[in-house]
Amino acid sequence: MKLHTVTVWPSTRPLEKQEQLAWKMAALGVDVPKLDADVREMVINRLIDNTAVGIASLNRPPVVAARAQALAHPRANGAGLLGCGSDVRVDAEWAAWANGVAVRELDYHDTFLAADYAHPADCIPALLAVAQQCGRSGSDLMKAIAVSYEVHVALVKAICLHKHKIDHIAHLGPAIAVGLGALLELDQETIYQAVQQTLHVCCTTRQSRKGMISSWKAFAPAHAGKLAIEAVDRAMRGEKAPSPIYEGEDSFIAYMLDGPDAIYTVSLPEKGQSLRAIMETYTKAYSAEYQSQALLDLAFSMRQKITNLSDVEEVVIYTSHHTHNVIGTGAADPEKMDPLASRETLDHSIMYIFAVALEDGTWHHIKSYPPARHISPETIRLWHCVRTEEDSLWTRRYHAENPADKAFGGRVIIRLKDGVIIEEELSVADAHPHGKHPFVRENYIAKFTLLTEGLVTVKSQQDFLWYAAHLEELDIASLSYLLPADAQALEQSDLKGIF
Repeated sequence: MKLHTVTVWPSTRPLEKQEQLAWKMAALGVDVPKLDADVREMVINRLIDNTAVGIASLNRPPVVAARAQALAHPRANGAGLLGCGSDVRVDAEWAAWANGVAVRELDYHDTFLAADYAHPADCIPALLAVAQQCGRSGSDLMKAIAVSYEVHVALVKAICLHKHKIDHIAHLGPAIAVGLGALLELDQETIYQAVQQTLHVCCTTRQSRKGMISSWKAFAPAHAGKLAIEAVDRAMRGEKAPSPIYEGEDSFIAYMLDGPDAIYTVSLPEKGQSLRAIMETYTKAYSAEYQSQALLDLAFSMRQKITNLSDVEEVVIYTSHHTHNVIGTGAADPEKMDPLASRETLDHSIMYIFAVALEDGTWHHIKSYPPARHISPETIRLWHCVRTEEDSLWTRRYHAENPADKAFGGRVIIRLKDGVIIEEELSVADAHPHGKHPFVRENYIAKFTLLTEGLVTVKSQQDFLWYAAHLEELDIASLSYLLPADAQALEQSDLKGIF
C-alpha cells in the first residue's frame, strides 16, 4: 500500500493534477488486476446479501415510492428492478435509485467502521444497474465492486465525516464513481473528473441520522449512487469538475472537514496490487445499526442469568465514543427513548434494541419493531432502564489499526433490584470475521432464504443463487437479481408525484 498525504492547497500555488487525491483514486479504476479467489467469493456473498435485504423490504413505503419513480422512466435496454421480473427495464440511474433504497431500507447489509463508518455494499445497486444497461459481464461487475470497496474503505479509514456532521455518503459517491470507471473501462482523466463532480454534489449533513430519523436514511445512499451515475455520464461527454475537490482552499476539506490546516493520510494500493479491502468489511446477522450487533449477542447471553426481567433496575453499557454518541444516550436524542419513534430511529437506539433483545432472546427484522411493541409498558420500563457510557478502552479498540484488535462491542452491567450484579463483555459480534461464528457462504444463503421466503418462489430463490455462484462466467444482463415476486403482489402507492 502507498500512503498519500492530503492537505488544503492555496490557489496561489496550483496543485498538480497528478498529486491530487481524486486523481490517485481514479487510478484504481484503470487496468484492474485479477481478483483473488477469496475476494471473488466475498463479492458474490455481498450480492446475495444485498438481494436478500432488498427483497425483504420491497413493500415498505420508501421502497414503494422509489420504485414508482423508477417505473416512470422505462427504457427497453435499461436495468432491472428488484421484484419486477425480467421484462421490466428502466433507466440505469433510476434502477440504481429504487434498488438502492430497497437494499438500504432495513439497515441489514454490510458495514465498515474506522475513522468514519460506511455500508460499502451500497455501491452494488448502482454498479449493477449500469452493468446491465451497458452490457457488461459478470466479471466486469465483480472487478467494479472490488474497486469501489477499495476506495470506500480507504476513505473511511482516513477521513472522519461524522465529527463534522457530514453524512457518510460523501465517501460512498466517489467510491461508486471509481467503480463505474472500472466497470466501463474509462480512462483516468474521465474517472478523475467524475470523482470530483460526485463528491461536490454528495456532501449532505448528518441530520438524516439525527433526532427523529426519517425514511431519507434509506434514500441517501441510493441518491449518492444516482448522482455518481449522472456524474460519470457527464464526464464521459467531456464535462469537467470543480478542482481540486479535496484539496481546494474553498472546497471539501477546507470548509466541511478539518479546515485549512488539515492533514489526512490515505492508503491506496500500488499499481497491480491485489484489491482486498472487501475482506475487511462485515455483514449483519441482525437488522439494526452495526454497533448493536455484538451487544445483541451479549443481551441474548445475559438474559439467561435473569429469572424475571421486572427485577432489572439498571443496565449500563460501557462502549466506544462512536456507539455512545450515535446510538446511545450520548446522542442526546430524546426520540431514542420515545415509544412513538419511527423504526428508522429505533434501529439506531441501543437502549431499545438491548431491552427488546433481553425480552425476546432473539431478533427479527419485522417482529422486533412493530408499533405495538414500542408502547408495551413492560418494554418501555426495561428500555428506560438502559443507558450508555463511553469507555476509553472501547474507543481505542474501535479505532485499532490491526483488524484483529478492533472491537465494536462493549461491557454491560445489569443491576437487579436486590443488588445482584450481572456483568459480561463481548468485543465483536458472533457473525464478525473474528467472532465465534463468522459468516460464510452457508450463512449468507440462509439469510437470503429466510428474508425472501414467501416473497418469491423457491425456483426464483434457486435460480438467483445459481446465477450468483456463476457470476464470473455469465452475462450480467440476464442476472435473475430481479426475482419476480410471485407469491406476493408488489404494492403501489396511491400518492402521485411529478413523474
